[in-house]
Amino acid sequence: MEIIIEEISHGHKLLGRHKFASSNITIGRGYDNDIIISDPHVCADHLQLHFNGEHWLVNDQGSINGSYLEDSKENVIQHQVRSGDIITIGKSQVRFVFPSHPVEVSIAISPFESLINLARHPVALALSMSLFALIAGWIINLNNANEVSLTQMLVPTIGLTLGFALWPAGIALVSHLTKHDARFWTQMGISFIFFNLMWLSDIFENIVHFNTSSNFSMVWTISIIPLLLAFCLFWLNCYVGFHMTLRRRNLVSLSLIVLLFGGSFLIQMSKQPEFNPRPQFDTTIMSPAFLFAPSSNVESFVSDSTKLFEKVSKQAEEDNKD
Repeated sequence: MEIIIEEISHGHKLLGRHKFASSNITIGRGYDNDIIISDPHVCADHLQLHFNGEHWLVNDQGSINGSYLEDSKENVIQHQVRSGDIITIGKSQVRFVFPSHPVEVSIAISPFESLINLARHPVALALSMSLFALIAGWIINLNNANEVSLTQMLVPTIGLTLGFALWPAGIALVSHLTKHDARFWTQMGISFIFFNLMWLSDIFENIVHFNTSSNFSMVWTISIIPLLLAFCLFWLNCYVGFHMTLRRRNLVSLSLIVLLFGGSFLIQMSKQPEFNPRPQFDTTIMSPAFLFAPSSNVESFVSDSTKLFEKVSKQAEEDNKD
């Protein structure tokens, strides 16, 4: 009878999988074993499995640290193996699975998987990163009080682009270390698309501030857009890099939102003094081209004001006559 032996971590992450058809299998640190465990707490000849024609039996070989079922403190001696049994040897764990062991239901591929793969296309990735660099350079130029040349602006622009690239690179690294598919270029493409959307949302928010009062309710509504974009980014990072359930993916994304945005908000509030001798006003100065509704010129304003004044004066005279 065939048996599958899996090397797993204490968090039940799969480290290695082996399938055997022989009736005797040995596990230990010695190089003559069928499965070699590099854990220094495992003996050279630690564990033996034998198929007696009806059942698989596992037996500790008199090891120093013993072999224990996951929920038991008794050393395994001629233990009848059941599919899914986990045995701890040293500081390592092995799981025994029969070929008939049931597996979880397959996860359907999302319909937007093709769109995600499009983000990693070299042309799409180059356009996203180039657009990000152009917007970053433009903002750096606007925030600089002195006139700067192209070469002076190039260094901070490249530095900012590489700095933002650390996020998808870090996600891909964590994905690789946790035995998932890193999908580095997909993470990079998705992240820079959403970075650009966040730039655009920030510009749109400034335009709304310029056209409306700071107490206008739409300002608060517009402020939610960066949170939604960040949630979508984190959600897609988890979807691409890790095998998670929908519930866990939502929970991780919300936790990152609270950690990043909530933490930065608390830090900003803690730094504000009770009395600020130099208050900052919520104003945005832009050219008239960014107005939603065109403004009237001085002549039209004076003419409209004169007509309104004449109309009110005439109405007042009529009221006095009555």
